[in-house]
Amino acid sequence: MTHKVADERYMAAAIRLANWNVGLTAQNPSVGAIIVSKDNEKIVGHGVTAPSGRPHAELQALEMAGSQAQDGTAYVTLEPCAHYGKTPPCAYALVNAGIKRVVIAFLDPDKRVNGQGVAILENAGISITKHIQTHQAFETLSAYLIRKIYHRPEVTLKMAVSADGGIGLIGKGHVKISNHMSHAYNHLLRARNDAIMIGVKTIIADNPELTCRLPGLSNRSPARIIVDPHLRIPLGSHIIKTAHEIPTYVFSYEESSSSKVANILKKKDVKLFFFPKKDNKIMPEDMLSILSSLDISSLLIEGGTYTAYSFLNDHLVDKINLFQSNLNLGGKLIKAPDFDNILIDFKKINEARFDEDCYSEWRCDTKCLRELSRI
Repeated sequence: MTHKVADERYMAAAIRLANWNVGLTAQNPSVGAIIVSKDNEKIVGHGVTAPSGRPHAELQALEMAGSQAQDGTAYVTLEPCAHYGKTPPCAYALVNAGIKRVVIAFLDPDKRVNGQGVAILENAGISITKHIQTHQAFETLSAYLIRKIYHRPEVTLKMAVSADGGIGLIGKGHVKISNHMSHAYNHLLRARNDAIMIGVKTIIADNPELTCRLPGLSNRSPARIIVDPHLRIPLGSHIIKTAHEIPTYVFSYEESSSSKVANILKKKDVKLFFFPKKDNKIMPEDMLSILSSLDISSLLIEGGTYTAYSFLNDHLVDKINLFQSNLNLGGKLIKAPDFDNILIDFKKINEARFDEDCYSEWRCDTKCLRELSRI
């Protein structure tokens, strides 16, 4: 097997491992690592960043490989760390294990690493190959990489659209559009994101819980972000009633900071952030800055056309997850955004069928991947 073929094959395996724990590793990225034998013929160790972020993938893979790591090759989706934290740097662990070659998808833009892991390996005489399977690896690391480079969370817009182009019916509250399979997958998307955002109109109309209700994943409900400029959120809504169980944040105008509702919400364990009014709205960039300061790396926007357009118009949507139903709602539609035009600037990266529903994922042609591929 040639190096090129082997590199593609083994890095693909490391990427599949990394995908297991996306959304589970706190502020750390979900990294996959594979240790391949000296003859390059078999995998002798593998690991993925553990839930909560420790131990790192490389340490798990090396422990599994044991003495078989000697003169072997390590495939890692992100540059091994070079800084001392709760454990010594993974780069030194690879050196001490006798690894002779390391293949990496991306260098780590974290200022504590940023090429220093590679430097440790090269100084020890280890051969380095970079930028293998970058497009595939990016999908498991995108939230981490975007936050490190742009100092904001990765933003995913999720929307379910009926066959007649609606996302709801005016004055009808919650309207079922997607089938049960799509609904279940949407809950998986929630589990894979750090936070979920909706506008207050959606709460008033639908009274959602915004939790993950899949068996075994109920503890993965994301933090809930409510955009409510005038603090109109119903105090008896599901979200407010459960704010003591799930982190809940309300974003409002500065002028609402001393209101009676603000004081009540604080007593109900809701965290409030107040923003200046600009162009008659709370600026999406300001909200993302706050979320980044809260160590939120991935944001799923579920709420309404107004919230969607706010982020789309400011070019702050990185991904779109679109559920398209064959159901006609009829009546007075709440019209969906014009995805025919919006998706011109996006590339389809995944699609699936959930019975009669069509699901697709779209990635914005962002400069992030191009920048990473040059370093």
